[in-house]
Amino acid sequence: MDLSPAAKSKVEVDITRLSFLEKVGTGWMLFTAASAAMLAAMGRFMFPNDLFEPPTKFKICKPEDLQVGVVDERWKASRRIWVVRGEKSIYVLSTTCTHLGCTPNWLAADAKFKCPCHGSGFYKDGVNFEGPAPRPLERFKVKLAPDGLIEVDKSRKFQRELGQWSDPDSFLEFIA
Repeated sequence: MDLSPAAKSKVEVDITRLSFLEKVGTGWMLFTAASAAMLAAMGRFMFPNDLFEPPTKFKICKPEDLQVGVVDERWKASRRIWVVRGEKSIYVLSTTCTHLGCTPNWLAADAKFKCPCHGSGFYKDGVNFEGPAPRPLERFKVKLAPDGLIEVDKSRKFQRELGQWSDPDSFLEFIA
């Protein structure tokens, strides 16, 4: 097939050795980058998403170390609990508001827990009385360990609306 000189110039592509090497080099760079990205994704797949959370069972203190009628906030930041000692019992409350999961503050002057986000209020025993919180704070399992320390088990929760606050594991009977 014989083409005219004008048709030849349109059909022929002028590829020099340098432009050919540039295109091949660019292709290899893209292939290498894609292979490296795939290798990184495969390497990331080999390491699971482990969360290193503190244990759900832990010991806090001796019952004698707690003051009667006082909300102990020593473990609010580290363990997300409040420990309350009454005249005859000790119970452990969750620091998580039952409305949207905020952390209420203990207001000793008003003798209540108050959520700073939406205004939910809870009495010292955890019962809700104001704001949008739909139910009382949850309690955790509490018992006296053989060594005389209070042991808290956050894997067991007790809800008042389900009648679980009367469960013997939801409080520790203690008379000084």
